[in-house]
Amino acid sequence: MPLRRRSRATEATDSTDSTSANAEAAKSPAASVKPAAVGAVGELRAGVDLGGTKILVVVVDGQNKVLARSRSATPQEGGPQAVADQIAASLEDALGQAGADAHQLKGIGVGSPGSVDQAAGTVANASNLPDWMEPFPLGGVLSQRFGNIPVRLGNDVSVAVNAEYRLGAGRPYDSLLGVWWGTGVGGGLVLDRRQWDGRGYAGEFGHMVVQIDGAKCGCGNRGCVEAYAGRREMEAWVRKQRKKGKQTDLVKIMKARERESFTSGIWAKGVRNDDKLAEKAVDRAIKAICAGIGSAVNLLDVPAVAIGGGMGERFFSDREQQFQSEVAKHLSRSEAPPALLATELGDDGGAVGAALLVLASGS
Repeated sequence: MPLRRRSRATEATDSTDSTSANAEAAKSPAASVKPAAVGAVGELRAGVDLGGTKILVVVVDGQNKVLARSRSATPQEGGPQAVADQIAASLEDALGQAGADAHQLKGIGVGSPGSVDQAAGTVANASNLPDWMEPFPLGGVLSQRFGNIPVRLGNDVSVAVNAEYRLGAGRPYDSLLGVWWGTGVGGGLVLDRRQWDGRGYAGEFGHMVVQIDGAKCGCGNRGCVEAYAGRREMEAWVRKQRKKGKQTDLVKIMKARERESFTSGIWAKGVRNDDKLAEKAVDRAIKAICAGIGSAVNLLDVPAVAIGGGMGERFFSDREQQFQSEVAKHLSRSEAPPALLATELGDDGGAVGAALLVLASGS
């Protein structure tokens, strides 16, 4: 199948009488530009971006405009039920801000890490979340909590990439690879205008092997992108180097901010302070990510790659040239590199993408 930039003819076919209104809405962080991603006027949907450290809930209208948002810390104790309770509390808060009730929602979409079974409404093997290995009926729990309204689950990165494709940086392209650099390293694929899920687990960009017999990854393999670029793995590497006598201020910054781990903001602060070990860890991560991007482009010939996630949004814009040069080293056709794109939807992207799941459900 051809992997091409979306033609003007295709864009024209996608347009309707609402184009001008959508274009105006596109000026906001979460906006609709494709009729296929638009619900009925006055219709409300909720989207949940469930992460290892934060939960973000948004309420959007039929044009995907964010009417309200609620952010909270992900519980680190209490298992899946505690997480579900916090999602519910955050959704109630967002509904209150929007001046709406749950019965006004067309549905709830949830983007979650781990193994998502959409049909069963369960999430399992969510290693970034507390004590969450066995399947937990997150969809059913939330549906019952809010009057049996429809709940649809999706992979957290895939829904964020789909949102960028439909509403954000990926709009000009028929195919898009999304690389989300954060606590771990995730990915998502849109090929020839369709989200590609494979047999259910496509998009595991972080587990592409970029170094034979390389660093040990949390998945059990060696040499994965995530073994070098996952925020947790980066922190473990720095702490190991620190024990060997290398100097860094990252731990001091973490304690000053009363954090329990090196967040993306702490990494950014360390680099701004010319912390050599922090700089080396970030460079090491970028090289691994770019080796993975180069290999993926060699295989799929996608025209564009969007780079998001907490770390991606912190570092890509300032280091775009570094990303481009590192990717070029691994391309079989360096004369035709992909466009590397910063995300446009920002922190709302995952939650807005989750809200799009409600439209896909046909409920």
